[in-house]
Amino acid sequence: MQDLTTLFEPVVESMGYELVGIEYHSSEHHGVLRIYIDHDDGITVDDCAKVSRQISAVIDVEDPIEMAFDLEVSSPGVNRPLFKFSDYQKYTGSLAKIKLAVALNGRKNFNGMLQGVDENQQVIVDVDNEFFELPYQDIAKANLVTKI
Repeated sequence: MQDLTTLFEPVVESMGYELVGIEYHSSEHHGVLRIYIDHDDGITVDDCAKVSRQISAVIDVEDPIEMAFDLEVSSPGVNRPLFKFSDYQKYTGSLAKIKLAVALNGRKNFNGMLQGVDENQQVIVDVDNEFFELPYQDIAKANLVTKI
């Protein structure tokens, strides 16, 4: 499978939107490709439909995924997923739920306030006044949350 971000980001940005991130989930015979987009003025259903049509055209030409799948284009919503390292700096001061792929001190789940990032690619999170430095490369999934 090609790098989908590299393939889709220029298309999304040329339409005036930000490509927040991409998720791909598959079962044995079918998958779901979910693309999150954003804009300073928010995202409407029409925005999602426009981007979906353009991405579908790219998929038809490039054929980056071998199996059948559904394409979903969505706004990031209130519980915005965090994909990029820069997201953790941008949303410093926000509540987040972070799951690591590799346990840190026997723990994989961290729910707390984002404190930013450091020069060592660590995401700093305050969980009940205890600060953790989470290796960015070990983050499996992260979302902003309205409350923990």
